[in-house]
Amino acid sequence: MSMRALYLLVPFAPLVASIVVGLWGPKLGRRLSHSLCIIGVAASFVASIVIARDVQAGHVFNGDVYAWLVSGDFKLAIGFLIDPLTATMLLVVTFVSLMVHIYTIGYMADDPGYTRFFSYISLFTFSMLMLVMSNNFLQLFFGWEAVGLVSYLLIGFWYTRPTAIYANLKAFLANRVGDFGFVLGIGLVLAYFGTLDYAPVFAKVESLAATTITPWSGTQWSLMTAICICLFVGAMGKSAQVPLHVWLPDSMEGPTPISALIHAATMVTAGIFMVARMSPLFEWSETALSFVTIIGAITALFMAFLGIVQNDIKRVVAYSTLSQLGYMTVALGVSAYSAAIFHLMTHAFFKALLFLAAGSVIIALHHEQDLRRMGGLRRYMPITYVTAVIGSLALAGIPPFAGFFSKDAIIEATHLSRVGGHGFAYFAVLTGVFVTAFYSFRMLFLAFHGNERFRSAGDAHVVHAVHAEHDEHAHDASHAAGEEPDPHGHAGGPPRESPWVVTLPLILLALPSIYAGWLYIEPALFGNWFGNSIVVREPHAVLAELKNEWHGAVPFILHGFTSAPFWLAIGGIAAATYLYLINPALPAVIRARAGALYTLLDNKYYFDRFNDWFFAGGARAVGGVASNVGDRTIIDGVLVNGSARLIGLASRVFRRIQSGYVYHYAFVMIVGVFGLLYWWGVR
Repeated sequence: MSMRALYLLVPFAPLVASIVVGLWGPKLGRRLSHSLCIIGVAASFVASIVIARDVQAGHVFNGDVYAWLVSGDFKLAIGFLIDPLTATMLLVVTFVSLMVHIYTIGYMADDPGYTRFFSYISLFTFSMLMLVMSNNFLQLFFGWEAVGLVSYLLIGFWYTRPTAIYANLKAFLANRVGDFGFVLGIGLVLAYFGTLDYAPVFAKVESLAATTITPWSGTQWSLMTAICICLFVGAMGKSAQVPLHVWLPDSMEGPTPISALIHAATMVTAGIFMVARMSPLFEWSETALSFVTIIGAITALFMAFLGIVQNDIKRVVAYSTLSQLGYMTVALGVSAYSAAIFHLMTHAFFKALLFLAAGSVIIALHHEQDLRRMGGLRRYMPITYVTAVIGSLALAGIPPFAGFFSKDAIIEATHLSRVGGHGFAYFAVLTGVFVTAFYSFRMLFLAFHGNERFRSAGDAHVVHAVHAEHDEHAHDASHAAGEEPDPHGHAGGPPRESPWVVTLPLILLALPSIYAGWLYIEPALFGNWFGNSIVVREPHAVLAELKNEWHGAVPFILHGFTSAPFWLAIGGIAAATYLYLINPALPAVIRARAGALYTLLDNKYYFDRFNDWFFAGGARAVGGVASNVGDRTIIDGVLVNGSARLIGLASRVFRRIQSGYVYHYAFVMIVGVFGLLYWWGVR
């Protein structure tokens, strides 16, 4: 098979499987449906491995597959750019997607929408692959919108639940805000570069670097700054950066497999990938880089704090995703694009692992998600427990696990940077290490250690208290199938380890969560792994400075044991150990004394309330005015009913004139003739 055929196979194998299963899934049956989708994604993964090896051998492809529109010299086409950056993303997306597909067999076994779910996740994979393989802004935008559309379908998969419908609408609308900026950025590219293909755009960047635009009279903006900030606004929506982050925690309303896929390898990584791909543009705007750095730092730190107060096991992992996306964004802002993509890769492995481990716990406890009703599960679920420990260690950045290498590289790069806002960013990513380790092991201890709280949940008073405090969005999958949730947690006997279709992906994801860091850090950050895919100008080359200190993976690990991030992570783990294992009564005391601070965190900084009051409430108020004044008063009252009354009045007048007597008509004619004669005489 030729390489071009493999390029086509990667995105279209999942697409064909999605179409077949989506149209004929119920007739094909569950076994054949999931087999087709898994085979499609597996074929993409194998093809991605072959493509990656070919790319590392020096073979890069940039060409069109299909001309969509041609007008003179202007052309819009579907095309592929296969380079090291693309190859890396292909491996990550297809591998994690394959693991999620296999896991779904076990997790969705009792769901009536089984075949529909497989069709959706295969379509989701296709959309992400088209995005990362694009060689032009048109196809990038197609993949960008496609992942948004399919995420809408997946987050609201259990469409009978009002909270699921609320969540998918929230995701859709928040992403539309970001996409508005994204479209403006693409429009500026087309207006000033005259093409949407990456290669000619990147080739012209330096010649247009000093160009300014005048958005309104008396104001001049740098063209590069305007383009980059507009594009990054799109990334803020897709990659859930403050303040467009609000949709991501609510995406937990979807089934756990799609939570893992969205948070680990698709959708949220699209914005990170896009900015890295656009590095030739961003490198010419200091303002845009500072903006990216500050937004990422705010997201990394303040979203980590929210993970501390979450009681839903999936939401703890969700807020950790927000925080880690902030780390990646900071890396982009300080021009450490390779470090951002490297962290994207390692994060994909351990974050998918943590989500799937959380899903394994949820299955064992009959879809219970409240950490306060778990505990002591390690003796019942040893495989899930060990893999969750590996994921937590990787997330906390403990050497030699994968997260340590990528996270420490970002922290060091931020420390060396001189871009505006780097000082605050360094403080944020450094502080975030402690917080991340704390909430990671808080979740681990509450779920797997301590007393078996799921056994004592039968007490009516305990159940009432727990439900009173339970996060309003925590619902179970069985409810979506028309079943009532079990109020006593795990009423069907002690928990059991999940079936092999669940534990196998956990094991396979645990392996790269251990070794991917030390195996790939040297080529990814200090070698020529990305080649010319990423462009960094000399003043921003922070990774080049780090390279001078690089002496191998083992010295990097040894240095890590003496660095501040390692001891902050250890401090976070120690604090979680003391609060949730040694003195478990203390967190309640701290929560009570925290007062307003806890209330602020529990209400997620009031972002949702503000959006509901200002944007949703404002829209409803405007709609009410438009309805009452515009529709009822002006359109109905004046135009429709007013014209009817005017015609009625005129008809009553003319009815008196139309008497039916000839002498009346003759009299009117005579009066009319005299009137005309008078008018002519006056003229």
